[in-house]
Amino acid sequence: MRRLPLLLALVCAGSAGVLLLGRQLLELRPALTPRTPTAALGRSWRLDPDPLRRREAALLLLQRSGGSGESDPQRQRQLLRHQGWGRDPLAALVLKRDAQAAERLGEQAGAERLWSQLLRRFPEDPASADALYALGRNRPPLRRELLERFPAHPAALAAAVEAGSGGALHLARWGERWPGAAGVMRERCLSNRPALTADERDRLAGSLARLGELKEAQACLGARSGSSSTELALARDLLRDPSQEAAAEARLVGLARRHPSSPEALEAVRLLGEERSASSLAALAQLPASLQATAPAQARRALASDDPRASLAVLRRWPGDPASWSLQWEQARRAALRGAWDQVLLLLGEPSLAGALPPVLEARRLFWLGLAEWELGRRSDARRRWEQLLQVHPGGYYGWRAAVRLGQAGESSRDGGPAAAHAGLAATAEASWHPLESGEPSIDRLWRLGQPLEAWEHWRVHTGGSNGLSPQQLLVEGRLRRGVGDHWIGLGQLELASLRLPPDQCRLARVLERELHTPAYAQELEEASRQEGVHASLLAAVAKQESRFSPSVRSPVGAVGLLQLMPATAAEVAGEPLSGSQLEEPSRNATLGARYLGQLLARWQGDPLLAVASYNAGPGAVAGWIDARLQQQPELWVEAIPYPETRLYVKKVLGNRWSMGAARPPGYREFSAPAVSPPQPR
Repeated sequence: MRRLPLLLALVCAGSAGVLLLGRQLLELRPALTPRTPTAALGRSWRLDPDPLRRREAALLLLQRSGGSGESDPQRQRQLLRHQGWGRDPLAALVLKRDAQAAERLGEQAGAERLWSQLLRRFPEDPASADALYALGRNRPPLRRELLERFPAHPAALAAAVEAGSGGALHLARWGERWPGAAGVMRERCLSNRPALTADERDRLAGSLARLGELKEAQACLGARSGSSSTELALARDLLRDPSQEAAAEARLVGLARRHPSSPEALEAVRLLGEERSASSLAALAQLPASLQATAPAQARRALASDDPRASLAVLRRWPGDPASWSLQWEQARRAALRGAWDQVLLLLGEPSLAGALPPVLEARRLFWLGLAEWELGRRSDARRRWEQLLQVHPGGYYGWRAAVRLGQAGESSRDGGPAAAHAGLAATAEASWHPLESGEPSIDRLWRLGQPLEAWEHWRVHTGGSNGLSPQQLLVEGRLRRGVGDHWIGLGQLELASLRLPPDQCRLARVLERELHTPAYAQELEEASRQEGVHASLLAAVAKQESRFSPSVRSPVGAVGLLQLMPATAAEVAGEPLSGSQLEEPSRNATLGARYLGQLLARWQGDPLLAVASYNAGPGAVAGWIDARLQQQPELWVEAIPYPETRLYVKKVLGNRWSMGAARPPGYREFSAPAVSPPQPR
């Protein structure tokens, strides 16, 4: 009997050791992700000994069956039954999804009980914003609490829209682009302007200007001048209309004079420094001396000079300024069109900019340095330059042209992309899940569990809807936006990240390349491709450039949908008139766009340069641009296109085509983005 306590202690210690070892073995298993097969998720949900893993499997199965908006609410409640236990933040998400399902089933009392439980147990979790929204339908104090505690959360923005003009200032501060916000701000500004303070009118006017509502913004502001940020937004809006250029320049000059030390004043100089007309050059002369001595002003003056020494002086003084990068390229482009290849080498080889350019601009520099060397008879130097380009930036337009020049693109010189067979757009899109690595573990976990909407809502709460994001944060936000189906803003954020990316971030550049060229509506585009005989990757490349994969977008001139078809063109290729809503259907729009693109390819004997240029500028205009350079020096032919918009369009589309034409471009390897820290909540 004296040995019994020792025996019991040994048994207990052994049991604890076995349990600890079992827990460690369980934790060594691969994490569940959206790539986990459905059958494996089902087994984990039913049989896994780890309750945390069972809950993760339930959430992944929930998203696979339609997420929070389209799945069978009965099935949703079945998956989530008994999963709301504990203090883990995933319990808050379970309670939220369960309450939403109960509402859809008409079980209002049960839904309110779940919302109240969520709010009581997890008052600081972003999921509680939805509880405040739901419970606040008949309790206004809860809506006010929502706006105060979670101001940037989508639930708060939806509540502000529902509040009408009373929510206008909240929307102007936290979510001016939220659906319905423009109407609310417009109503508050125009119908209640006398009751607003000058600062409130300025805030509303600035938001309306950024949304492109110039007349409403000016009416809201009245006769007075706005703040520097509002004046800048108004000037940007005016610049969209060539007939308003003089008014825009006057506003920019006035802004720079009134606030010469503000960030907006420097941005005004950048806008004036863009080569629109001789009047902008004259406008720069009206600026304070301190602003005339900045890189954008000096770069604009150097651009107007024929002396390369003026440009080199700017490049050497401000090698890290985007104005210098633009100056270097534009002067080199002009020299190439003149055949002055030694001057191209001089400008693009300027040592002060070595290592200063973002990767996407460095790829352009390397390609044209190689072409200059080629034209000057230095063939081995040119090949080394292009091989270097393919190592650091194998995707995009310049990756394609380097591969063509090196004979590594197969038939791509004719069809605009790699000739090798690939898995297809749909397969590429389905296999496109990658860890988010946002720097915020809770957001990364939600992303891993197939909850992009929840991850995006948490991100908005953490960033406070901030516009001042780093390239790494823009990458995260772009991916989150695309994850919730907002490809328009998502791709815009990713493009901005690529232009702001520091030059030493090659690994991140490749992540951006992958994310920028993962297609949406892949199945619809592939079906249209098969039906009309047009490469799916070329069709996706056009869709990305035309609409950023946004079926409901409409251009100012009336183009509609995924492939931005003009109604008259769509009616011609369809053989019947179609309504705008019909053209917003992705499948129909993709089919008609593919048919029209096929007609252009047939007209130009399959030449992708002519077909893509025609899609943007029209075949009549393109017919007048054909010359010997098209066959002998196609890159120069593109740079000679007289419409800057079409010139950029051709390079973007065919760069998209090269990057989308295979599961990975040559030399591409899997990379992960470094973790980043989101801005602190405000």
